[in-house]
Amino acid sequence: MLEEYRKKRDFDRTSEPEAKGTSRSGEPIFVIQKHDASNLHYDLRLEMNGVLKSWAVPKQPPKKAGIKRLAIQTEDHPMEYADFEGEIPEGQYGAGKVEIWDRGNYEAIKIEEKEIIVTLKGKQLTGDYVLVKTKYGNNDKGWLFFKKKVEN
Repeated sequence: MLEEYRKKRDFDRTSEPEAKGTSRSGEPIFVIQKHDASNLHYDLRLEMNGVLKSWAVPKQPPKKAGIKRLAIQTEDHPMEYADFEGEIPEGQYGAGKVEIWDRGNYEAIKIEEKEIIVTLKGKQLTGDYVLVKTKYGNNDKGWLFFKKKVEN
C-alpha cells in the first residue's frame, strides 16, 4: 500500500517519516498540511485501513458551505506522516515547507469508491464534508471537496 510513497523518497535526504506500520485504535484522524512546494497547496489526509489516504487541494479548504475545491488524489502516506512538519529538501519529491494547518478526528458517514462523506472535528474545519470523484485530472484522480450545507 505504501510502495509508491517509499519509491518517491530518499529517506537519507528527507526528514519525512518512513513507513514503519504504526497502527492506532480509536476514532480515525484527519490532518491537513499546508505545503509550500512548487505551488502552495493543502494536503488533505484521512486515516483509512491503516494509512493516510491523501489528496492535494490547490486552494485553502472551504470553511463554509457553497465553496467547492478541486482535490487530486495522491499516493497513500504512512500514519506517521500525520505529525510531520518541516522542510523537504530541494531535489526531493515535494520539496518545500510542510506545516500542519488543521487536524482532528472524523466520523465516517459514507465511504464508497466515488463518494466519501465524513464529519470533521478539527479546529478549522468542522461539520460534514464530501469528496466526490470526477472525471477531471489525469488517471481519474480528480475529486471535488466541499462542506455540506446544513439542512433545516
